[in-house]
Amino acid sequence: MKKVSVIIPVYNAEKYVALTVKSVLLQTYKNIEILIIDDGSPDQSIQACQQFTDPRIKIIRQQNKGVSAARDTGIRHAQGDYFAFIDADDIWIPEKLEKHVEHLDNSPNVGISFSRSALINELGQSLNIYQMPKLKEIEVSDLLYTNPLGNGSSGVFRREVFEAIAFKEDSNTEEYCYFDTKFTVLEDIECWLRIAIQTIWKFEGIPEVLTLYRVNPESRSGDLLKAIDYWEKIDEKTRSYAPELIDKWKHQAMAYRLRDLAREAVRRQAGSIAVKVINQALKFNWRLLLTEPLTTSLTLVMSYLLWLMPKSLYFQVEHLILKAKGFIQKHKMQEEFGR
Repeated sequence: MKKVSVIIPVYNAEKYVALTVKSVLLQTYKNIEILIIDDGSPDQSIQACQQFTDPRIKIIRQQNKGVSAARDTGIRHAQGDYFAFIDADDIWIPEKLEKHVEHLDNSPNVGISFSRSALINELGQSLNIYQMPKLKEIEVSDLLYTNPLGNGSSGVFRREVFEAIAFKEDSNTEEYCYFDTKFTVLEDIECWLRIAIQTIWKFEGIPEVLTLYRVNPESRSGDLLKAIDYWEKIDEKTRSYAPELIDKWKHQAMAYRLRDLAREAVRRQAGSIAVKVINQALKFNWRLLLTEPLTTSLTLVMSYLLWLMPKSLYFQVEHLILKAKGFIQKHKMQEEFGR
């Protein structure tokens, strides 16, 4: 039975991290190690983790260096055949690792197995909507458009995937890196792009909803605007080793990126940012309203409603819209499993 190394970067997550760790301990797949990386967290996050006495848990401390460095630390200490990352405010369904291990064991060309995700709010309550990314035949262009995994807590990876992209940030050190620590936003997408372009491994999803992704309005809205700059940095880095891909896809991809950024701004209740970014997206490519009419028009409408309406009225309208969206998504998934 293959071992799974679960890596949990922790920084300022005392409100949620105990539930995250508990969801990992409740996994039906038992051959795991849990590496909790204390990234210099100034709050009581690690004290919350220390309540668990399971021998599979190991707490590793480092100075605050950011999520990329924390994940790298976890990878360097990992003993497993498969690696899984979970953010310190997200939750896994108990069968998650079991399903992914089965998928990877039966799919020798797949290096990254991921799932659909359900969105929850800061209180852990279901929003009744889902991240439903493309599951198969994922191309490099898909990664230039968006994050095919949906979020950083969705994927399970073969060890060989990271061995294939290892690099040294400093020629004077013996330590290998896997995530680029210069990226503090979109660091996961930058890594997934290198995997897709530089290795033989395939990305493939399974249709079950196995991850609960927390949408937290307390998240810094400034990171949303930073993401635009970081997409430019990703393009610049990718151009250094795959210029033809950037030349072919960058302009078209930017419209999708901005549209998805507006969706995230709506989730974080940042109305002015949502309006600004969705307008930028449509300036890049107004045909988004034709090629992906439902997602684009819904993002446009929600952005303006959030910006213009009193919050109390907006939340009533949002509830109705999200209820309808969730119904459509559930119906689609039921149809898939009914085939």
